[in-house]
Amino acid sequence: MSGRAQLMWDEQVTGYDFGRGHPMDPVRLALTMGLVRAFGLDKAATVAAAPAAGDSTLGLVHDAEYVAAVRRASADPDALTELSYGIGTADNPAFPGMHEASALIAGQSVGAAEAVWRGEATHAVNFAGGLHHAMPGTASGFCVYNDAALAIARLLELGAERVVYVDVDVHHGDGVQAVFWDDPRVLTISVHEHPRTLFPQTGWPEETGGGAAEGGAVNLALPAGTGDAGWLRAFHAVVPELVAAFRPQVLVTQHGADTHFEDPLAHLAVSLDAQRAVAEALHGLAHEHAEGRWVALGGGGYAVVDVVPRSWTHLVGIAAGRPVAPEAATPEEWRAEVYRMTRQMGPLRMTDGRDVSFAGFAEAGYDPADRLDQAILATRRAVFPLHGLLP
Repeated sequence: MSGRAQLMWDEQVTGYDFGRGHPMDPVRLALTMGLVRAFGLDKAATVAAAPAAGDSTLGLVHDAEYVAAVRRASADPDALTELSYGIGTADNPAFPGMHEASALIAGQSVGAAEAVWRGEATHAVNFAGGLHHAMPGTASGFCVYNDAALAIARLLELGAERVVYVDVDVHHGDGVQAVFWDDPRVLTISVHEHPRTLFPQTGWPEETGGGAAEGGAVNLALPAGTGDAGWLRAFHAVVPELVAAFRPQVLVTQHGADTHFEDPLAHLAVSLDAQRAVAEALHGLAHEHAEGRWVALGGGGYAVVDVVPRSWTHLVGIAAGRPVAPEAATPEEWRAEVYRMTRQMGPLRMTDGRDVSFAGFAEAGYDPADRLDQAILATRRAVFPLHGLLP
């Protein structure tokens, strides 16, 4: 297996554009790739572009009627006749070329999965992907085609028997969970803000998978306001033990940057430094349990200048074996690019300057009156015994 990382990139993914004023501004993708290049990470990884996902690939997850509806809306966005498919809403307005841009992003994630499974790369990153809310028959939450689910479905088609999906976006990975709810070959783990306070109002700890795959869905729902120490404590209290127990052949991860304290659409208080620490932890889990096979995707993130490019550049650096030091200054030419494209000042360093130490759940003990520890215990009690683990 090659030790080289693969970075999936096609400039045309920036055509995934819901329009002026929509939170999912494609400038976040362009600025991320600009920062990756400014640090020379495009030389540390193989940059590759995969073809757009065709109908047979999309059909691994999505209903043919839905794909046809996306095509119609893509060709005539003003018709707005597809509301029953979640298209034409405020979250998912139709736009010209919507099918083509969505299928291209899906193709990059499928290509990343193929490269890792076939041994062409140990790690593969598609930060334009991670569109985890799309359902088989509907668009949802800024997501048209569920590239994360498509990547996993392609791995299964190629012969994978055990895949773990870990989603650390602030929102519940509901679409991926739904697709594999009854599939014992896939373990989905989502660490997210509690559904009482955030879209999509799912991801309760009691959601543990269908009868044929009980324990195959894991949901860690964190109280609004959770910061670095709590987020890291919760992640490490749940994710590593379950990954070890499941023994995946491939690890697929989603790295939505919207857990950040600056994100305008959610209520966690996580720093860039903690996001980087979790990316490092997931990288380590891939090597420990999946022979290094790691497919890493982007996701949400709506602080499009200050947060997203730095968070995903750290992800690319980790995957490429050339991690960017947190104290590193952002390159001057990239800050100039930020100003040219957004008329905003770019961040000066690759850190928020935060301490990422935390009290381990097993080592430090837990407080039954603490809301965070209650959340951790609820998840462990719901799923750990189903994997032969003590809660």
